[in-house]
Amino acid sequence: MAHRAPVAEFATHSVTNQPPDFAPRDLWRTDPVLREAVRREGADWADGALAALGAEAGSERVMELGDLANRNPPQLRIFDRVGRRIGEVEFHPAYHELMALAFRHRIHAVAWTRDSGQRGGHVAHAAMGYLLTQAEAGVLCPVAMTYAAVPALRRQPEVAEAWLPGILSDRYDPRFLPPGEKTGLTVGMAMTEKQGGSDVRANSTVAKALGDAGPGRAYALTGHKWFCSAPMSDAFLTLAQTERGLSCFLVPRWRPDGTRNAFQLQRLKDKLGNRSNASAEIEYDGAWAILIGEEGRGVLGIIEMVHHTRLDCGFAAAGLMRAAVSRALHHTAHRSAFGRLLVEQPLMRPVLADLALESEAATALVLRVARAFDEGETDPAARAFARLAVAIMKYWVTKRCPALVYEALECHGGNGYVEDGGMPRLYREAPLNAIWEGSGNVIALDVLRTLQREPAARAALEAELDSACGLDGRLDGWVRSTRALFADPATLELHARRLVERLALALQAGLLLRHAPSVVAEAFCASRLDGHWGLCFGTLPPSVDSGAILARAAGEG
Repeated sequence: MAHRAPVAEFATHSVTNQPPDFAPRDLWRTDPVLREAVRREGADWADGALAALGAEAGSERVMELGDLANRNPPQLRIFDRVGRRIGEVEFHPAYHELMALAFRHRIHAVAWTRDSGQRGGHVAHAAMGYLLTQAEAGVLCPVAMTYAAVPALRRQPEVAEAWLPGILSDRYDPRFLPPGEKTGLTVGMAMTEKQGGSDVRANSTVAKALGDAGPGRAYALTGHKWFCSAPMSDAFLTLAQTERGLSCFLVPRWRPDGTRNAFQLQRLKDKLGNRSNASAEIEYDGAWAILIGEEGRGVLGIIEMVHHTRLDCGFAAAGLMRAAVSRALHHTAHRSAFGRLLVEQPLMRPVLADLALESEAATALVLRVARAFDEGETDPAARAFARLAVAIMKYWVTKRCPALVYEALECHGGNGYVEDGGMPRLYREAPLNAIWEGSGNVIALDVLRTLQREPAARAALEAELDSACGLDGRLDGWVRSTRALFADPATLELHARRLVERLALALQAGLLLRHAPSVVAEAFCASRLDGHWGLCFGTLPPSVDSGAILARAAGEG
């Protein structure tokens, strides 16, 4: 018998000075900023549901599902084994498990199915999405569109009556079957085309009536869509040209006779991030569709969906920011260098505190806007405020997200650049929400148009700004100089981005002054409004109490 040498023990394999796994982590109970905002903005009744979701979303199992769904992206099957064209997308089981989790917690439906007289449904929706985003952002795309389709479909009552029971179900049913055979339905969106992008009025898809024309009637659509989100959804809201102009349609994946609709998937997009979720180029080749609203009024018909998905862009970005800050705090609290923990290093503390400030301000603004959605169901002034504030919030919060995630990644050093730690996935995801539903210039111009054409929206914004008047002289001066930007309408468009930035910071400062601990509000105003802030995170004024801010961000006390 041959002699077998003993297995060597390698001293270099002894692992020290590395943080423990991030999960399990209760995402609700370790986030006092979110808990306070939810209760302040009217969804305290959802505490139990949010606590359950926060614990599950932060579990080892769900965090692992997010990783698996992104490492195994969806695959397009154009043909079956005998050559029939099917155009189906196959997802990893982890994706389906995450979708089932989202539907079981009713993230898509809570805003529309809350008890009679119970306010705060959109606040609960935003908080739930914020929590799940921290485990996996890709599934929030179909969840967001399913949620946002509800007000658009309600413009056509008979269509809403047929589709909403399935859309509002808490059952996720991934089977590719006609809607009447399923226990739950999802809705996607297919708006943009190659030649138009954000300019949807340049769309060339054509719709022809299949008999009598008019709302709720059947049409055949022919055209190409450059981006179709979540292409395995059961139906899609889309835009097409009729004789009277751009119109809004619902395109099911199945015709009423039970045959597959002429909805052809051409390819899946190879995206920077959001890789667990499929996005596709599609063609309509005489696809059967239902007109939603009047012909030629498609933009008005779809604006309700866009309005609501902008809220989701905001909470998704805020959720990613919170995830990045939490991971940076976790790493630096367990990693030592030069004789002490990173979180105790004098130069690291203001970096972390600055990130925490940005995250708290984003969360406060998102939940305040969500409350305006709730109040806007009965209050015209609140609805006007929501129309304007959601665009301001979407512009600023989504743009701040990539910078924050990068800085949080750098807090990990080289470990932050390695996939196993989770930060690269957050970084790839970070730019998405600034692009979806209107990139920066589109949103800035939308804010300008609303300010100029909708007096009620401007008045509601002014009232919100005035609600913090007198609380801090720096904010008062900031608001005065921001209003001065309106003095010259001829140059206003050139200043649109600056105006939206300043409005967002004013709204955030007002919220923190009214509701956050004084140490947080003081640090925010001193840095963001008073000029004592550099061009990178971590350049807070020396007077800022970083320790108190970090304790709050870590969920201590």
